[in-house]
Amino acid sequence: MSIINKRIFVLLLFAILIFLPLSGQTTNMQITAADDSPQSKNSESNTLKQKLDAILADDKLAGTVTGVSIRKAETGELIYSQNGNTRLRPASNMKLLTSSAALETLGADYQFSTEVWTDGTIKGNVLHGNLYLKGKGDPTLLEEDLQQFAAALQKQGIQNIKGNLVGDDTWYDNVRLSEDLNWSDEPFYTGAQVSALTLSPDTDYDAGTVIIEVTPSDQIGKPAKVRMMPENDYITINNKSKMVGEEEAKDISITRQHGNNEIVIDGQMPLNGSTSKSWSSVWEPTGYTLDVFKHSLAEEGITFSGKTDITFSQTPEQAQLLAQKKSMPLQELLIPFMKLSNNGHGEILTKEMGKVEFGEGSWDKGLQVTESVAAELGIETDTIQLRDGSGMSHKTYLPANSLSQLLYHAQEKSWFPIFEQSLPIAGISDRLVGGTLRSRMKQKPAKGNVKAKTGSLNSVSTLSGYVTAKDGEKLIFSILVNNYLGSSSGITAIEDEIASILAKHEF
Repeated sequence: MSIINKRIFVLLLFAILIFLPLSGQTTNMQITAADDSPQSKNSESNTLKQKLDAILADDKLAGTVTGVSIRKAETGELIYSQNGNTRLRPASNMKLLTSSAALETLGADYQFSTEVWTDGTIKGNVLHGNLYLKGKGDPTLLEEDLQQFAAALQKQGIQNIKGNLVGDDTWYDNVRLSEDLNWSDEPFYTGAQVSALTLSPDTDYDAGTVIIEVTPSDQIGKPAKVRMMPENDYITINNKSKMVGEEEAKDISITRQHGNNEIVIDGQMPLNGSTSKSWSSVWEPTGYTLDVFKHSLAEEGITFSGKTDITFSQTPEQAQLLAQKKSMPLQELLIPFMKLSNNGHGEILTKEMGKVEFGEGSWDKGLQVTESVAAELGIETDTIQLRDGSGMSHKTYLPANSLSQLLYHAQEKSWFPIFEQSLPIAGISDRLVGGTLRSRMKQKPAKGNVKAKTGSLNSVSTLSGYVTAKDGEKLIFSILVNNYLGSSSGITAIEDEIASILAKHEF
C-alpha cells in the first residue's frame, strides 16, 4: 500500500469511529447535559419570545405602534423588546415618573397645608378685618375641614366679621389647566382645574370637582330632583330633565358648560329610575372653596357685616394665623393618586415640586424636577418629552425601555416599598388595593401578582409594572399601545395576556 493510500485509510477509519452510534445510556447522558447548557437556557428565552411575538401579532394591533420592554428585576437585564426605544404616549403611566419624583423630592412624610389668617383684631365677639383662607395645594381638603375651621373661629369668640372673606391661592401660579389639555376634557373630573386653594367633594379626593346626583321625582312631567355635594351657591343648575313613562326614558346627561359654572341636566327619567351621579369639574375652584367656607361660617352662626364680597389676594405678611389643617402624608396620598389614577394629584404634585425646589408653583418648574429625578433613575432625558404630571397630554413621549429602566432603578430607593404598594394589584376587588386593575386578570397566577400602573387616553392604552414568574424570578414590564381604533377592551386583553404569560413563565 502506498503512503498516500495508507493516509486515506487512516482518515476513513478515524471518520468511521467518530460517527459510530453511541450506546443508549451514553446518548441519554449527552441529552441531559445539553438541557443544562447555555444553548438550552437560550431556548427558554426563545420560547418566551415566540409567545410574546405571537401575542403582538394579534390583528387588533394592526396599524398601532406598540412598544414592549421586559427586564429581569434583579439585574435590569433586558430580555425582550419590541419598539422599546420608540417614543410613545404613556397616558397615566406618566404618573410613575411623577410619583417617583415626588417621593424623591418631597419625601414620604410630606404634607400640604391650608390656613386661616386675619389682618385685623378681635374685639369682643367681632373680628375687625379681613379673613383669609390660604391654600397651599392640599388636594384632600373637604367640606368637613372647612366646618372645623369655622368651629375653631367660633371657639375663639368670633361671631361677626367686619371685613372681606379673601381667598389666597398665590402659592401656585394662576395657570389653571396644563398646556395640552383638550377643551373637551375640561368639564369633567379628569380635567379639573388646578388651584392652590381647592376642594374635594369626597374621599376619592378629586380636587376642584362637585358631585351632582339626579334622582326621580314623584310625578310625570316634572323635572328630576338634583342635589349638589357639597351644597353651594357658586354653581348654577339648569335642570332640563323630565319624568316620563318607562318606555319614553332617555339617559340622563350631566354636563358643565365650557367656560362657566352652569351645569345642564338633560334627559328623561322614569319614575322608577335609578340614581344618576356624576363628578363635574368646577370653573375657578378658588371661588368654589370660599363659597363653601362661607356656608360653613354661617352654620356656626358667624356673620359678615360691612363688606361681604368674596375677594382674592395674597395674605399680608403681618397677618395672624387663626387655624391650620395638615393633609395626610404623601405616602398615604399616593394610594388614591396611583390606585385610582387621580389626574389632579399628578398636576398638584408637579406644581408643588416646582414650588419646593425653585420657589415657583408652575408646570414648567415642576417638570424640571421630574425630569431631573428621571435622569437619576436611569432615563436618558434627551429621548423623552414631558408636558404634564398626569399623562393627559398627547404630547408627552416616553419609550417603553425608559419606563422599565425607571422601574428597575426605583427598586434601589428607600421609598420603593411605598411606591410599589401604591400600584394597582390585578384582580383584587377592593378599589384602594386593586385600583384600576381590580376587574382585570382575576385568575391566578396573575391575580394578586401583577402590580402595575394602567393608562388610558383616546387611542392610547398602557400598562407598566412588576410581576413574579412561576419560578420566583421577578420581572419588570412596560407595554405602550398607541394609535389603536375602536374599543379599548381588546387592547387591555392583550396587555393582560402578556402579563399573564410572564406570571406563568419559568426561566
